[in-house]
Formats: sequence, C-alpha cells, structure tokens
Amino acid sequence: MRKLLTITCAALIPFLGYTQVETQNDSIKKADEPEILNEIFLSSNILGSKFEIRNRTGSAYYLSPQDLQQFGYTDVNKVLRAVPGVNLFEEDGFGLRPNISLRGTSPERSSKITLMEDGVLIAPAPYSAPAAYYFPTVGRIEAIEVLKGSSQIQYGPYTTGGAINLVSKSIPKTLSGNAQFSYGNYNSRNTEATFGDSRENFGFVTQYYNYNSDGFKSLDGGGNTGFDKSDYLGKFRVNTNSDAKVYQSLQFKLQYSEEISNETYLGLTQEDYNDNPFRRYIASGADRMDTEHWQIQLDHLIKPLRNVNIRTTAYKNNFSRNWYKLDDVDLSGRVSISNVLARPDEFVNEYNALLGNSNTADDVFGVKANNRAYEAKGIQTVANINFGNTVLQDLEIGLRYHEDSEDRFQWKDKYAIQNREMIRTTVALKGSDANRITSAEAIAAHLLYKITVNKLTLTPGLRYENMTFTRNDYGKNDPNRNGFELSTAQNKVDVWIPGIGANYRFSNDFSIFGGVHKGFAPPGTTEGSEPEQSVNLELGTRFDYKGLKGELVGFYNDYDNLLGSDLAASGGTGSLDQFNAGQAIVKGIELLINYDVLSSSQSKLKLPITLSYTLTDARFQTDFASTAGIFGEVEDGDQIPYIAKNQFNITAALENSIFNVSLSGRYTDAFRTEAGTGSIPQEFEVGSHFIVDLSAKYFYSPRITVFTNINNLFDTTYDVARLPAGMRPGAPFMINAGIGYSF
Repeated sequence: MRKLLTITCAALIPFLGYTQVETQNDSIKKADEPEILNEIFLSSNILGSKFEIRNRTGSAYYLSPQDLQQFGYTDVNKVLRAVPGVNLFEEDGFGLRPNISLRGTSPERSSKITLMEDGVLIAPAPYSAPAAYYFPTVGRIEAIEVLKGSSQIQYGPYTTGGAINLVSKSIPKTLSGNAQFSYGNYNSRNTEATFGDSRENFGFVTQYYNYNSDGFKSLDGGGNTGFDKSDYLGKFRVNTNSDAKVYQSLQFKLQYSEEISNETYLGLTQEDYNDNPFRRYIASGADRMDTEHWQIQLDHLIKPLRNVNIRTTAYKNNFSRNWYKLDDVDLSGRVSISNVLARPDEFVNEYNALLGNSNTADDVFGVKANNRAYEAKGIQTVANINFGNTVLQDLEIGLRYHEDSEDRFQWKDKYAIQNREMIRTTVALKGSDANRITSAEAIAAHLLYKITVNKLTLTPGLRYENMTFTRNDYGKNDPNRNGFELSTAQNKVDVWIPGIGANYRFSNDFSIFGGVHKGFAPPGTTEGSEPEQSVNLELGTRFDYKGLKGELVGFYNDYDNLLGSDLAASGGTGSLDQFNAGQAIVKGIELLINYDVLSSSQSKLKLPITLSYTLTDARFQTDFASTAGIFGEVEDGDQIPYIAKNQFNITAALENSIFNVSLSGRYTDAFRTEAGTGSIPQEFEVGSHFIVDLSAKYFYSPRITVFTNINNLFDTTYDVARLPAGMRPGAPFMINAGIGYSF
C-alpha cells in the first residue's frame, strides 16, 4: 500500500486533453484511463511529472487519492484549505453546501468558479443558476484537480479565479474492491463499498457511499439537527484491443445521490452565540432539506492516429431540491430572520417569538418551501493533436453545446409555536411565492496551442462563449402556468476570452512561469447587469533546493466590473438577481513548500512537512450601495467581504510501513462580513482561528487498515460566518474510528 502524507500537487493537464505524459508510474498514458495525471508525488517530483511540470505555464494542484485518505475528510472545505489560492467560508460544519472562492472571486455558494465532475459541468444549472446547492460528496471522490492561471480558459464559463474538477471512482485495472466503516461522536457514521474489474475489452466499477450524523447543534425542545446522504455510482466501459489500428472506448456512467438534512438558515444573535454557539432556536424545528441528483454520462474516445485523440462526452444532470426553512416573522409586519438576528434590540418581540418561550398567534412564522428543479445537459468534444520532435507542439480544440434551466415553484406555509412546538396553521398554494423558469443555451469553443522550444514553453489560447439567457415568470397567481400574468426577460452575451502563458526552465530544479488572461462571468437575465470582466496576471517560480521543494506565485486581478448576487444564502431575498459592483482589484501571494525532515537519514521513518500560505488583498475601486448580497455600502478602497487576508496550513506526518500519524493545523485570518476599511467592528467580523486535526492509521495487514480521525483536536470554539442569518459556529471536537478492508 502506497501512502502519501503530504499534500501532493501536480501540473494539471487538461481534464479532457493530453494523453502523452510522463509520470512515476507510466511513460505513456493509456488511452482508456481517465484524463488526469497519474499519482505524482510532491516529495519526488516537484509539482508534477518530469516533463509536464517543467513546462507548465499556470498554477495547478492535484489532490491524489492518498491525500484525500490522509485525514479521511468528508468536508470539502477541510480538503481545499491546503491548496494555495483557495478562500472559503463554512456554513453547516459538514461541508454540505460549500462557499468556495479562488483568488478572491465571490465565495457565495461557489457560484463564480467553474465546477466539474469528471470534466463535466456539475453545478445544478452552471449558466442560469450556478449557486452550488448541490456539491459532489467529497468522501466518494477519488481525486481533486484545481486549476488557476492563464490555461484555465479551457474551462468556462467562469474564467476569473479558476476551475475545480472532482474525479469520481475510476475503473480499476484488475479485480479489486474495498469496504470501509467508521463511527464517531454525534452518532456519525460513514460507510463505503466499492467493487470493480477490467478485462481486455471491458471494465466496470460500482460504488456505494453513505454519510450521516445526528448533528452537533442542540435544538431547543429537542430534535435531530444532522443529515443523511447516500451516493450510488456505476461505470461500465467497452473498448477495442489495445493494439487495434484505431483504438476506441465507450464508457457509461450513472450516478445518483439523495440527501435529507435538518439544516436551517437561522443562526444566533451575538449574545446567544457567546452563551452557547451550538444552540438552535425552536423556530427552526420544521426546517429540512430534501434533494435528489442524477448524472448520466456517455464518454467516447477514439485515436484515429497515434498522435491524435478525440474525446466526446454527452451528459445530463438532474437535481431537485426543496429546502423547507424559516424565512420571516410577522407579528405586526413581516421581518426577515436576518434582520431580526442582526438587530434583536429593535425587533424584541420577533426575537422572543423565535425563542418560543410562550405560545404565539397563528401564522406568525413564514416557512418557505424553496422548491426548485434543475436540469443541465449537453455534448462536448475535445481533440488533441501532438506533433513535433525537437520542437514539441500540442494543439487542443474543444467545442461544447449546453442547455440548463432552473424551475422555481415555491410557496410559504404559515406556522405558530404551541407548547414549544412548531405547528403549521396555514397551508399555502403551491407556486404562490415564486413561479418561474430561468434557462440558458450556450455554445462554447476553445483553442489551446502549446509549443516547447528548448527550455521555453508558450501556451496561447482563446475561448469563445455564446449564451442566451431567458426568464419566464408566471407570477404568484398562476400555479398551472397558463400564462395570463407571464413576464419574460432575455439576455444574449457573446465573448472572446484570450490568454497566454509562458514557462522558462533554467534547470531541473528551478523555473519561472507567468501568464495573462481575461476573466469572465455571465450576467444572467437581470436588466442592466453587465458581464463580470477582468484582466488577470500571475508570475511564479517552482524550485527544488536540497530537498526543499515548492512554488511561489503572485497574482493580480483587475476587475472592470465585479458582479454581486442576491442570494438567500448571503442574507438576500434569494431572487438570484445580479448587480454591477464596479471596479475592484484582487492581488495576492500563494506559497507551497514541502520538505522531508528525515530524507537524509538512514531511518525507515519519514517525516514530510508541507506548508501552504495565501495572502489575498481584495478591494473595491468604486463607490456604490447595494441592498442585496453581502457587499452593503461600499466606498473606494473598501475590503471585499468574506475574503480572509491571511491563511496558512501546515501538515506534518510520521510514517513507516506499519503506521502513520498525521497532524494538520490551519489558520484563517479574521474577515469582514460587510465592506469597510480599518479595524473591523464586532457586528461585521468573523474572528480568526487556528484549528488542529489528527489522523492515525495502523496497517494490520496489506488488506486491513484500522484508523481514527480527529477534527478540531483541541475543541476550539470559532465562528465561521454571519450568513445566511445570524452567527454560525464551526464544528467542535469530532472523532471517528473505523476499519477498512481492500483486495
């Protein structure tokens, strides 16, 4: 069993592209394997393969299966903390709906980055409604790729900060499988079973994954505050003989997941948080999220010539969700829960109603059924042509046709509290709160040319996006959608997105790279909103000095127009309307260093240490006022909210062939929840924190592993957000232990 106890990083080759790369395991990548790098270890080859990384022209990171297994994280927030350039804020403590930013993009529901699974857009409706209310369960994911810099123009439509590709379980080369079970406090359980095989002309893999917990918060009056999430995956591949004149393979993928979570948008007032950060008011007792997700994917690969491969993928994703949750309090006029918790002294009666210490009148609480159905489908093809001998060249041509939609059919029931229990007093007419369909149709194409002359590599590229957004709003009085109150809006956008990157390798141990590209994010259907556009630059170096290996990158993103969004997740109305936030500049530094302290000794022990650090300075360059979203009243020079200025992660591991023990510490600087400068007022601050995690594994035999994982080892109490409504805590001390069997 191979073990990697550091954060591995690799030169992320195009997710659907290059097939001829050199790794520790293979000199030539087999055509029927997933289009990712094989496992490449930072401790052996700095940031990638012996050939590819020396010529890489942008920042890229690869989290291998060993990385993801090191601490047994099931929360993508904890996994990505170790990647430089990632900003995020937690919400529920389990990572069910993450808020991820790359290089200072808006983190709200990860809606400003390109999210993919197996090279396919995976946000519920990537163009028309990209907010990530669905996110792949990271516990079932085999590897994660993070791409930043100029070459990310291959992956749109969001090209400002970067792209994240989650790689699902791959078809094994031989008959193999595994079963794993763990149990922890808060009645948390994690179960996984995988089985697969490959023969000369076919292969398959099946996977079951379940993750559930009773939750670490205490609901006034009692009740479950946890979740139960299950995933099912199947892949089947048929292919010609490997020595066929024209090699072809066809792979079918089917993925299904379902989730029930007793999650709420209702947080705590500052005073109540100080008393008990894990309390939940009784008024959130009816809150519940129900989801289902389907993904169907058909992938065809053909190699008509030795130096040419063409991969075509047809896909369809369906996601349905109904987040039934408390929205407002109405005693003598409707007040949103975010306003109640932000100003409890002003809304004393509404605040006391949330506590449920006395019975209320009927219809005091509005509990909204945020019922939505999403669909995304399309077909994409990528052709790669490799040519040249002394001058190595690679041409990638990609084309995608995509459609997606969000169907909102929502209503708001009314409740009262009677005998410290939420009782429904009025059943609303379905569709009476929101009744609309937003859709998008998009054609995207990209061209990337890579040329290597001696020690210099250049990668000029160009992306084209043509998008049509349509919104049909049927109004609140037409549940059958007859159209007598129909209002429509449409927006058409087409854009050229250029970029170029360069890398110069002075030696095997030292290189510099840099690039410039256009950042872009679509504006949706909101009248008056313009596309988000920026000019993005980066300059960096990769080095290996006497075993000290790493990467140092500086970046500078100059926004001509930053877009804000009206999301309920950020305390807004949830309309998803976008608005122009004007000019902004985001700049920073990313550092990754790895060193094995015992590399020069004769000991069988290894002690690798990995340090990552991110400095992000994100500021507005325009005065404006917003009534929705997280920005608030903005003046030129104000810091952009929810972006921590300093973050670092350090991991140390002691291992041999029998055991390994890993320790990780992550620090997040204090950040603002509304724009401003200078010292942060308490009511607009999320405090800094340093969290330590511990993992230990004992390899009883080549097939049996016993393990334990501890998150938040010192039980540090820390706040993570003031969104969507009120203070929210990070997860407390959590421990689980388990056993795994593989063959």
